[in-house]
Order: sequence, then structure tokens, then C-alpha cells
Amino acid sequence: GFKIAGVNTIIMSLWEVSDVATEVLMTKFYSLLAKGKSKREAFKRAQNELKASKQYSDPRYWAAFIMLD
Repeated sequence: GFKIAGVNTIIMSLWEVSDVATEVLMTKFYSLLAKGKSKREAFKRAQNELKASKQYSDPRYWAAFIMLD
């Protein structure tokens, strides 16, 4: 429905993810976008930062997120 409505990019999760992990991912993502990174690069870097962190390294925190362009 979002694509039909004209949305170019969607970031979504394939399963329920903790609100705190989602907040961390999205904060990193938008911070990187603000620094001039592309959507794809900002998303992958944000996801990799979660993956590398001690608190959110478990895939249940970062692997659910996908970007549809």
C-alpha cells in the first residue's frame, strides 16, 4: 500500500523487535543520513553498528530490518 501511495523507500521489520533496539537503529540511521550518507549506506552502517555492539549483537535486534526501495 505504501508503494502504491508513492513512498519511495520503506524500512520495516520482518518480526517484532524491541522498541529500544529500534530507537537505537533509527537514531543511528538518521544521524548518518544527516551527515550526508546515502540511504543504503546509512542503513547498512546503522545495522552493522547494532550488530557490533555488545548489547544488541544478537540477530533478533538487527536482522529483522530490511529496506525496500
